[in-house]
Amino acid sequence: MQLATSTHMLTVLENCRISPPPATVGNRSLPLTFLDIIWLLHFPINQLFFYEFHHSKTHFIETIIPNLKHSLSITLQHFFPFAGNLIVYPNSTPSSNSRTPEIRYVEGDSVKLTFAECNLDFDDLVGNHPRSCDKFYPLVPVLGHFVKESDFITVPLFAVQVTVFENSGISIGITNHHVLCDASTKFDFLKTWASIARYGTHEILSASGHLPFYDRVIEYPDHLDRLFMSQPGVDTLNHAEYQPRHLIGPSCKIRATFILTKEKINLVKKSVSTQLPTLDYVSTFSVACAYTWCCIARSRAEIEGSKTEDEFERFVCVANFRSRMNPPLPQTYFGNCVGPCVAIAKSILLSGKDGFLTAVKSLGEAISETVKNKYGVVENAELWFDMLFKLPAKIPMKIGVAGTPKVKIYDIDFGWGKPKKYETVSIDCNGSISVNACKESPEDLEIGLSLSAKQMDAFTAIFNQGLVSLI
Repeated sequence: MQLATSTHMLTVLENCRISPPPATVGNRSLPLTFLDIIWLLHFPINQLFFYEFHHSKTHFIETIIPNLKHSLSITLQHFFPFAGNLIVYPNSTPSSNSRTPEIRYVEGDSVKLTFAECNLDFDDLVGNHPRSCDKFYPLVPVLGHFVKESDFITVPLFAVQVTVFENSGISIGITNHHVLCDASTKFDFLKTWASIARYGTHEILSASGHLPFYDRVIEYPDHLDRLFMSQPGVDTLNHAEYQPRHLIGPSCKIRATFILTKEKINLVKKSVSTQLPTLDYVSTFSVACAYTWCCIARSRAEIEGSKTEDEFERFVCVANFRSRMNPPLPQTYFGNCVGPCVAIAKSILLSGKDGFLTAVKSLGEAISETVKNKYGVVENAELWFDMLFKLPAKIPMKIGVAGTPKVKIYDIDFGWGKPKKYETVSIDCNGSISVNACKESPEDLEIGLSLSAKQMDAFTAIFNQGLVSLI
């Protein structure tokens, strides 16, 4: 069925709702831990997978749509929170004993699934070169509005849009509230959905021992929930106008992807070891992020001018804590189980001639302190709150990292082969970067950026020239 909703680039073919098979889940709820509550006000995560698909729209409608509907339904049987909702209790206050938010699934709850066709240039979208951010927004779904009940608010958590580019490709856009889960859990969901779509059965999943682990077995003080419920802005949950933020166009930004090969990274790591011999933590991830951080700082200084001596920047990435809990959690633990690593450095040093060394030292020490903290993950959590929400105004600039190279994102194969390209569209919201393992070689990294056209030009030149001098 073709709906009336249409623009010059996108036509909606069908809007539908997908639930788990009847009577396979029942009514269930999943309490949030402080590791989930951290993300309560975070903007939704928007991701796009592009696949080559040299078939007609008719083939897409008759073959692909029924398969994706069926396989998603079966997947939701095992990953029911994706079909559930975030339940927020507006009368709760940080100092009260009221209930904290939870994820609730009620029999019949569903995921919004949209099928569409697009006339944009598929080959242009899947490139690494600079492209307008606006082009990608129609391809990712919006979560939708909350529903105000008598004593709580219901917030959708997940939505999917599948778009066909006739005789060229398919994109699968997914949007989720970060409260739902972290990258590890989402990757398990996507692998499961893709496997069921490809093979037509979920028996392999049941036999493999990779089913989600839902028990909330993390032991931690109750006050951590109340602490993170007191983060700035949570009071907006008490107002009827509360809505998760989402992508809004038009945008003046453009996005591009930069590749760092294993060979180049190893040469840079060797240079770091020579110049900073006492630095304990030097990894592929820390070197790639540090180099990108200093190049962003330099490009910003080139466009806006140098910062003053007392201005600082933050770089925030996260570490997976499943194996670092005491006792360790199963790798299939469902939800968020990551904690922040926060590096802080002077802006003027980051943009200077030794900016890379400043960045790699600051970031390496931050990651090392987080993952090796002798007081343990939970005991250190109060410091996260201060680092994330109480830093002074002199540290206005923050860069975050979306994605992780430990998740092989290009292994998501629905039966059409590996993705041609992957994009984290939501980095447009706050100037974050994406870091993922490459399609051709998982030991190479691809860095995604969203910047103004002028800063992107400056960044590209600085990024390429700086590698030559470092290597």
